[in-house]
Amino acid sequence: MALTEVSSNKMFGGWQKVFSHESSELKCVMKFGVFIPAQAENKKVPVLYWLSGLTCTEQNFVTKAGSQKYAAEHGLIIVAPDTSPRGCNIEGEDDAYDFGSGAGFYVNATQDKWKTNYRMYAYVTEELPAVITSNFAAIPDKMSIFGHSMGGHGALICALKNPGKYKSVSAFAPICNPMNCPWGQKAFSGYLGENKDDWKAYDATELVKQYNGPPLEIHIDQGKADNFLPAGQLLPDNFVAACAEAKMPVVLRMQEGYDHSYYFMATFMEDHLKHHAKILNQ
Repeated sequence: MALTEVSSNKMFGGWQKVFSHESSELKCVMKFGVFIPAQAENKKVPVLYWLSGLTCTEQNFVTKAGSQKYAAEHGLIIVAPDTSPRGCNIEGEDDAYDFGSGAGFYVNATQDKWKTNYRMYAYVTEELPAVITSNFAAIPDKMSIFGHSMGGHGALICALKNPGKYKSVSAFAPICNPMNCPWGQKAFSGYLGENKDDWKAYDATELVKQYNGPPLEIHIDQGKADNFLPAGQLLPDNFVAACAEAKMPVVLRMQEGYDHSYYFMATFMEDHLKHHAKILNQ
């Protein structure tokens, strides 16, 4: 689990760093960003995982989201991995923005060409937490997860598939029902094959119906001016309806005038950090 430090910058009394490491799950070198608050110099602290959206690397969240100030205030480590394996030399991996590089969709692929490397679900839920616990002052059983768009989908499924593992979950403009949107259908057919029963294992709207675990207060912010909302890519109403059916607490805030960008996320980042800190710091 040897880490190589790529960058290190002091920020709000803590350190924003980027590391690279050889991933056993993804069979390639991966980078992740990690904000280490000053509190971690003297004690172990909770960890909040961020999952980014299509086309992103670990850099987008690190440089644009404005999370570090609030993580410093609340004493949280924030970990932001890349969104897919990189440089695997798989035919077609760089052909589209919404499949392959930068578009791992947080699934474990089962299809021949992709199944060796495209195991982002295992990477995010198993390998990366083990790396963080081994190398940083992290409390192993105090972690939460949030994300944006494809990463919002990733955060929701990670929490719903692992009852009790994540203490809280939130999302910005998540892809809530990928089985029924163009992005999800393209990714799932490519990574998981054509059997739609297999897709249900990675669809938050399906997973919440079967959830049996500690209550999760799911918090979602969605911009009303998000062009992917009328395009039918996000489908938050489907998820909220499934939550109601499953008696799962969910708050969906529709934010007037906001789009799908990091400007939107930076605006409401403080609310999300407070949501997680309230639960993680109990």
